[in-house]
Parts: sequence; structure tokens; C-alpha cells
Amino acid sequence: MEAVSEILGRVATGGTSVEPGFELTDEGLGARPDPTRPVIVRAYVPARDAAAIQAAIAEVDTALGHLRAFDLRPIGELETRIVNEADWADAWKQHFPVLRIGQRIVIRPTWRRHRRAAEDVVLALDPGMAFGTGLHPTTRLCLMALEDAAARGVLATGGAADGTARILDVGCGSGILAIAAVKLGAGEAFGVDTDSIAIEATESNARRNAVARRLRARAGSLPSRRPPHDVVLANLIASLLVMLATDLAAELRPGGTLIASGIFIDREGDVREAFAAAGLEVTRRLGEGDWVALEAVRPA
Repeated sequence: MEAVSEILGRVATGGTSVEPGFELTDEGLGARPDPTRPVIVRAYVPARDAAAIQAAIAEVDTALGHLRAFDLRPIGELETRIVNEADWADAWKQHFPVLRIGQRIVIRPTWRRHRRAAEDVVLALDPGMAFGTGLHPTTRLCLMALEDAAARGVLATGGAADGTARILDVGCGSGILAIAAVKLGAGEAFGVDTDSIAIEATESNARRNAVARRLRARAGSLPSRRPPHDVVLANLIASLLVMLATDLAAELRPGGTLIASGIFIDREGDVREAFAAAGLEVTRRLGEGDWVALEAVRPA
């Protein structure tokens, strides 16, 4: 790594960066270096002089070839691309495409267009600084579980004024799950989050999706001090799910459903044990990569 950095540094008047390989820790919230994974070294060269760029590429390519001859460690091929100047305040938006999740749910960032199909449940979303965009597996798993619950009629009956389900979204973030629940048939939803920015994002997105009358939110956590809910959504992390298992169960009416995500696969057993101790019966499991979502029921 040091030798490659030195070679690239000879031509990189714009600087270099080193990105070591890593593995996720702390339930996906942390990372630690993994020396068995590839390291990425980047060098930045001004693009004003095409001839100078080609000369720099040739110089680096030759030097890397010489280094490979020592066979100290595998060295990948040199890759180049143009990085245009951009307004970085908005450039991040290009990484948020229109997403289709499951059979019906479509997440449309507010700055993109989407031609809606007849069965689409479209969520217009601007996450701001809050968690919940649909890009992370934990959110996708929750949305798929919600869609499946709606297909089984779980959202169609409950304690809302119109006879449909009452929803509690614990750690509501951008409001994506609560909004999806309402659009999939729930009568009303309530979100709680310890971050006031998340509450602002949830309320803003609720207005954007024309569900503000059926979705409210406040800063805080459990207990919600509200009547029991038909469905509780908790896209958190395993340690929080374990700690809050009893409180999550208490928020459900008998026969109510908990959809919990944010579970790193090596913590699934701990979460299942905590749910069982709280009187919850796990009935469904969804997985994607290293992440797991569980659906559990409070027995009637």
C-alpha cells in the first residue's frame, strides 16, 4: 500500500487518499480494518492539460508494472476517470435513484420523476439528514415485510377511527415506514424518534405524501403513552431491540404485530431470545446479506 501510494503521489498534485478494506462491526454501525480485503488508493491530477495527464498515467502504469514484478502482493490494474467539479450540496442526490421494493412500493426522491403504474404505492421522499431512504437493506426488509403484512390484511383491521390498523413507528427517521404503512392501508400512524431532525423530516415527508392528517410524530422513545397499537415498526439495531423488547411488546394489542429490522445476522439469536422473554412469537423472517428482519406477534 505504501509503495503504491508513493508511486501515485509522484504525479498527484491534487493529493492522494487511501481506503483500507474493512468489515462491519457493532451491528453495522462500526468498522475495523481487514487486511485480507483490497485497499483502494486514489490520486487526483488536474485535468487542464491532456498531454500531462497521459504522461502521468504512463509514468504510474510503468512504475506499477515494475512493482508487480516483485510479487509482494497482488496489485490491480490502474483505472482512470474524470471527476467533474460539482455543487457538493446537491451532488449526493445523483446516488438516490427511483427504487422499486417488493411488488408495489416505489420510492421516488422528490427531485426525480416516475411514471406510476396502476398498482404502485409511491412514496415521495426527501430524507434530509434523517435515516431512511430505502437504500439500506434494513429499510428494504421492513418495507417488504409491511407490503406482505398488507397483502395478508394485517393493516386492514384495527383500532383506527375507520376500523383499520393503528401504527407505531419507533425510530421513525425520515418517516418512510410510517408513510408506507398508511399508503398500504393503515388508518393512522404515530412516529417517535430521539432526534428532532428526524421528527422534522417525518412531518415534512408526511405533508409531501398527503398523509399528514393520519401521521403525527414527536421527539422521544418508549413508552409512547398511547393506546395499544395494531402494528409496531422498529427499524433499530439488535442491542436496542433486545433492550426495548418488553416495551415493544407492551405497545401492541393482543394479536398485534411487531416488524423489527436492523438486526445484524450474528445477533439474530439474541433478539429472538429477548422477544420470547417478552412474550412475543416470531412468525416470519426476512434476510438480505448480513441483515435480518423479524415479524413477531403478541399472542391474543
